[in-house]
Amino acid sequence: MEKADLIERRKHPTDRRGTLVALTDAGKALIDTLLPVHVETERKILAVQTDGEQRTLNALLAKLLSGLG
Repeated sequence: MEKADLIERRKHPTDRRGTLVALTDAGKALIDTLLPVHVETERKILAVQTDGEQRTLNALLAKLLSGLG
């Protein structure tokens, strides 16, 4: 990704052991282009579920996410 100029590495300002990684303008532009396509693909995948299945999936995902915090 660095060779494609999508990200850049930076030295950590206070910890010389660390390296920060940031998106370049080209990386941000690529995400801006691809994100709507990704969201539409996800919408199509989820559209085949019934309302009940979507509620169940939402509940399960919420439970998984609550375990992360």
